Order: sequence, then C-alpha cells, then structure tokens
Amino acid sequence: MQVILLEKVVNVGNLGDVVKVKDGYARNFLIPQKMARRATEAAVAEFEAKRADLEKAAAEKLSAAQAQGEKLNGMTVNIAQKAGVDGRLFGSVTNHDIAEALSKQGFAVEKANVRMPNGPLKTTGEHPVSVALHTDVVVDVTVAVTGEAA
Repeated sequence: MQVILLEKVVNVGNLGDVVKVKDGYARNFLIPQKMARRATEAAVAEFEAKRADLEKAAAEKLSAAQAQGEKLNGMTVNIAQKAGVDGRLFGSVTNHDIAEALSKQGFAVEKANVRMPNGPLKTTGEHPVSVALHTDVVVDVTVAVTGEAA
C-alpha cells in the first residue's frame, strides 16, 4: 500500500515521503496513529498544501524533545523493590516502573519509550537504560535499584 508519511517513522521514511509498506502495517498502525495517510492523488495535493504547517509542527516536537532530553540526560532514577539477601529482586523492574518514576519527577515519558536492552532488571544496583523521547532524541538514564527488606 502506498502511504504519505505525516511524520518521521523509524526504518520507513521522513515527513512527506510516499512509501510502499505492507497493507496490515498501514491499516493497523500507521493510519490509526495518524503517522501516515493513504497516497491518493487528492491526499498528495492536500498534503502539499499543508506541508509547511506539518514541517513546523514536526520541528516544534523535535525541539521540545531535545529540551527535555537535555534535562533528562545522565539523570539517575531511584527505585526501591523488595529484594533477597543476595541482591536479587522478588519480581523485576520493568519499563512501566521506570516510566512511572520519571513521571513522578516531572518528565512525561511513555513506557514504550523506555528501552531496556537486557530486559527487565532483576538485581539491585545501577543499570543503564535509554529513553527515546523522539525518533532523533535518545538519552541515557541510570536506574539505581535499591533493595528493601522483604
């Protein structure tokens, strides 16, 4: 299916690109998320008329994400979980827990934006985690997991 991208999509294209993607990806993800639109002649003409506004909105999103990334970069987030004597947690610290802790500190972060390369954290200590605020803005955050008595 041919679609016009209304914003930058990782591994697909930039704003304004007309790309061919799988039908299911377009119908079930790109179009409902308002990231793309079916590429008909009328839609292409309408997009060209709105291109300046969309590029301005995309630039504002990027600058806001960069400003938040400056504040967030290198930050340490403390999370307390129940742990055994050997430092292993009862349960784990997931991206949801980290996003919630960041939200309490005043940063609006979705759990899908927290990237954990080694999966959920299962031990106490400091762990590096990256947070993708925008497709072009990825910052590193340190998560300090402390154990509390069970």
